[in-house]
Amino acid sequence: MIIGTAGHIDHGKTALVKALTGIEADRLAEEKARGITIELGFAYADLGGGAVTGFVDVPGHERLIHTMLAGAGGIDFALLVVAADDGIMPQTREHLAILSLLNLTRGIVALTKADLAGPERRAEVTAQIRAALAGTPLAGAGVLPVSSLTGEGIADLRAALAAAEAETARRSAQGPFRLAVDRCFTLSGAGTIVTGTVISGRVALEDAVIISPSGLNARVRGIHAQNHRAREGLAGQRCALNLAGDGVTKAAIHRGDMILAPMLHAPTDRIDAELSVLPSEPRPIGTWFPARLHSHAADVAARIVPLRGEIAPGESGLVQLVLDRPIAAAVGDRFVLRDTSASRSIGGGIFLDLRAPARKRSTPERLAVLAAARDRDPASALAGMLAVAPVDLPGFLRDRALPLAPAAIREAAGAEIVGRLALSAAQMQGLRRALTDTLAAFHAGNPDLPGIGREKLRLALSPRLPKDEFLAFLRDQAQAGRVALEGAFLRLPGHEVQLSPEDEALFARILPQLLGQGRFRPPRVRDFAQDFAVDEREVRRVLKLAQRLGRVDQIAQDHFFARAVTAEMVAILRDVAAQSEDGWFTAPAFRDRVQNGRKVAIEILDFLDRHGLTLRRGDLRRINPHRADLFGE
Repeated sequence: MIIGTAGHIDHGKTALVKALTGIEADRLAEEKARGITIELGFAYADLGGGAVTGFVDVPGHERLIHTMLAGAGGIDFALLVVAADDGIMPQTREHLAILSLLNLTRGIVALTKADLAGPERRAEVTAQIRAALAGTPLAGAGVLPVSSLTGEGIADLRAALAAAEAETARRSAQGPFRLAVDRCFTLSGAGTIVTGTVISGRVALEDAVIISPSGLNARVRGIHAQNHRAREGLAGQRCALNLAGDGVTKAAIHRGDMILAPMLHAPTDRIDAELSVLPSEPRPIGTWFPARLHSHAADVAARIVPLRGEIAPGESGLVQLVLDRPIAAAVGDRFVLRDTSASRSIGGGIFLDLRAPARKRSTPERLAVLAAARDRDPASALAGMLAVAPVDLPGFLRDRALPLAPAAIREAAGAEIVGRLALSAAQMQGLRRALTDTLAAFHAGNPDLPGIGREKLRLALSPRLPKDEFLAFLRDQAQAGRVALEGAFLRLPGHEVQLSPEDEALFARILPQLLGQGRFRPPRVRDFAQDFAVDEREVRRVLKLAQRLGRVDQIAQDHFFARAVTAEMVAILRDVAAQSEDGWFTAPAFRDRVQNGRKVAIEILDFLDRHGLTLRRGDLRRINPHRADLFGE
């Protein structure tokens, strides 16, 4: 368990930690000289239950709230400190508000310096504390009078904390590793050390990790977990990691960075979130409101964009947070917003979507996605989001720091997968139906075309899939026999190109000349155009359509032969080959048989070469035995 102190400056937080653990949490000479905590302090002790409990001691000065926030993000239990002589003070209230915004529901109040107060004063301050806690997640917290000087109540407080330790459920170490960095320093002979609380997963010696948002790669050389040398660190523990790698230096790692399993590295600077504004805020939160965002140990400038109008003090609403620089985060992380002068806390809440759009951020569909994202159960959240639109499943899992083994979540959400996308069963059914309906309508209106272009079809269907996912979807549908893929075109399996009545009429005029006496040397496109007084482009279009129907073959540019004539020429070719001694023959031998010119004869043979019917060796050709049935009679 990790216990975090909170409370006003000079109320005895550090002295209390020392009384409980025997460890002086103030490390800096300036802290000891001035008697105030400036940086985060850490201590560890067995409180009597056999487990090592970690303490994070935070500064209480109003100008050091950002440091307090850096230590408050990963704690399990709050130790709120209120001095009996001073009572509730401004930083007591602000620290308490921050604990509430972080949704910390477990804690205890230590009424310190009890040796300076009699029974009446103790009762008075206890009543103040009860009033301050009312309406917060810590409303039921116990209040224990203690004195670090005389030792009064220390044993009782230690026992209460040990009981809380025993009731603390061990955090699941499943899922990818995340550690929020709150300190980075170097040790002689060891190198770069980072410390922080493990938010999720586990890390072991020699694991590869990534420092986010910078993207620096590192290797774990050593681990201290709960102040003991260890071979692995687990979720819920404070860990010190000795990191090695190119560029891994103290200067390259900052408080607020995350040490991550490499699969999680995807920093963001635009986040949709749910924000609760503190009642103490003097005015509503409007568009582009400036603030400082604190999440775990990160501290970054931000602008607030409410998604449904201004948010009044004491109210909650959806917002988009536009950050000055990217941070590493996860959906479900808590955050606190403070004003830019660091004089007050504004509010806080929870991250809902790390990939927030810059445009159309307040549409009904977008708000519905965010409403579904509020659900803390991943499968339920995914199902709700799928009811609105397809979801990038790897991104969904990554942004929630979930294991990248989506089968259970996918099945629970009733999702179907296409590439990276998850779709609901209804979306997939609708997409399949739209595919066949669109193709059927296209064929009905364009019987002379082989099919519709792939990109045109993608843009016509809803939901509109990205190109890679759409191609994967089409391949699945083709494998299932619902569509046929022909290059960049798609058609229904039963569709065949048909000539319109007008095209059939023109082809009927052309065909006799393709089958007549000059069938081995038929007119070209321009000849038909001149003879029939028809646009050359129309003749070419009709002959190309006839080619798709298997009625003609384009032997050369604008030179079409009837398919029956092609078959006749292949028969002649076989006879020419049979009459040669070794099966090899020359173009002139074929030319003489079809009574054609040398150029046309070579064009015919080249056409047959392209279709694999003949094999060529210099000026000689022979029939390819593996394709002997091509253009058969």
